[in-house]
Amino acid sequence: MIKAALFDLDGVLIDSETLYTRFWENVGKVHNLPSPTFAYDIKGTTLTDILNTHFSNPQVRKDVDRLLHEFENEIVYPIFPGALEFVDLLRSQGLKTVIVTSSDTKKMDFLFAQHPGFSSHFDAIVTACDVTRSKPDPEPYLKGAEKAGVHPEQCIVFEDSFQGLESGRRAGCRVIGLSTTNPAEAIAPKADMVAPSLATLVSEIESMLA
Repeated sequence: MIKAALFDLDGVLIDSETLYTRFWENVGKVHNLPSPTFAYDIKGTTLTDILNTHFSNPQVRKDVDRLLHEFENEIVYPIFPGALEFVDLLRSQGLKTVIVTSSDTKKMDFLFAQHPGFSSHFDAIVTACDVTRSKPDPEPYLKGAEKAGVHPEQCIVFEDSFQGLESGRRAGCRVIGLSTTNPAEAIAPKADMVAPSLATLVSEIESMLA
């Protein structure tokens, strides 16, 4: 029986992935990173993991960190239509709701400043500061289940990135893939179910929680 819902943030609750893709594509070009898919390869991973894996120069890491937080302080974080209503519907069914994000506390502070009531829809939040291993490692979703006070197999995960989908699956959770960032056919092999958005899942709640 499903007792908790664990939500990724970007691409699931807030419509920000396109903005981040453009930011990281520009960073990749400026620093001559060889991978043409760099901006997509890092989706779902923590900033610490990105910096340590792709930027060997400490000064460059410091500069990229500064640019990212300046960017996050300036952008507008649009909430997906119907997303929080869907979260509240699950809460009305008795489920615990937890955000499991690779974002750090600085980014979350920016988000909460724009949307003061956002955090009240969730029982707990797992950020990059709460884990030592980034998605696709299962640790983030194992931590989410722990904060919800339930076993991982009693959790349903909502994710859009390949790394996040793998993290949820490796944690032993049921995984719902959202095709907000990647094509439905691409994420289908990593998900128990695929949907265009959280809002479209309202009619599927009974089957999801069975």
